[in-house]
Amino acid sequence: MKSKQYLKELSATLAVYCILLFGSIELLQNVKVAAPWRDVVALSPMVAAIAMAWVILRELRRMDELQVRIQLEALGFSFAGTAILTFSYGFLEGLGYPRLSMFTVWPILAVLWIVGGLLARRRYQ
Repeated sequence: MKSKQYLKELSATLAVYCILLFGSIELLQNVKVAAPWRDVVALSPMVAAIAMAWVILRELRRMDELQVRIQLEALGFSFAGTAILTFSYGFLEGLGYPRLSMFTVWPILAVLWIVGGLLARRRYQ
């Protein structure tokens, strides 16, 4: 996933996500927003997140077979690793460990995707 077009598109959607995220937080903290619109404002960053997912999927479709295989292995590693870590911590929560926010799941998934990608690339060099 190294094409200049991809990096431009991903950077743009990430920038829009950040603008919507910080804007929605600022608005919700400083302005009394009515009930149905409050939800719309809180979820507004997800518009950019959906666009980001679309950009990533488009790049996957542009890749050659080896690159796709590497990404598949990286995603499989990430999926399994995230499941193991989150389930393990879930059992620890039953013992009184503090509850973690759902916001922690995606960063774990993303970090493990990167690690899985590095491992898979090394395998095919």
